[in-house]
This record gives sequence, C-alpha cells and structure tokens, in this order.
Amino acid sequence: MTSTEPSAHPAAEVAVELTGPAPEDAQAVFGVLHSAYASDRDRDDAPSGAGAEGRTTVWTATFDTAAPHGDARPVALGAPVTAVLQGGPQAVDGVRSTLESAFAVRIVGTSSGDQEQEVQLRLATR
Repeated sequence: MTSTEPSAHPAAEVAVELTGPAPEDAQAVFGVLHSAYASDRDRDDAPSGAGAEGRTTVWTATFDTAAPHGDARPVALGAPVTAVLQGGPQAVDGVRSTLESAFAVRIVGTSSGDQEQEVQLRLATR
C-alpha cells in the first residue's frame, strides 16, 4: 500500500503514532509493524530528526491489517516508546498483538467509539 492507494479494507487500517522516542526507536517499532503489514510509508522511509528542545516528537504511519504477513521478532529499544493505535477494534487488537510479540507492552489507556478504538501503549524492551 502506498500513500496514493486507498485501502480496499478501510476497517483494517490502523493509524500508529509514536511519541517522543529517538528516531532509532521509532524505526525499530515501525520495522516490526512493516514485517507484518503493508503501510502507507515505505519501509525505507526512516524517521529522522528530533523535536526542538522541550518539544515532543511524533512519528505516524498507517498499517493495513487485512493481509498480515511475516512474524515479528523481539527488538531492543533504547528507551520506552509511547504508541497510540487508532482503528477498528479487530485491527487494533491485531497490531497490539504484533507489538506484544516484539516488545514488553503495557496498556496505558483506551477509548472506544461506535466503530473505532484507540489504545495507548507503553513499549519497552522485553
């Protein structure tokens, strides 16, 4: 999936926001998700730069969970990462499960709507 192609399964899309990590940690998390799902961002489109002093950096990507492929493996992080997942409940659960296979995951908060769910996670090295 590229940014110019709409998903054939919009309910299977999950928006992922990573807050505050070093670019290397954001790349590690996105790499795990790329190993399992198609994305609107190219696998080689690595996060770069960091926010100005005192500002939070947020990296985003959308993953299509309709046709998962590959298995996620544990990956080390330099520091814990906050991830927010937004999408349909089944799609969000699938992405959370993928992240749990690679990282120690703690659910920080959840919010559910009629057709969408948002889950905030704290990811750390296992």
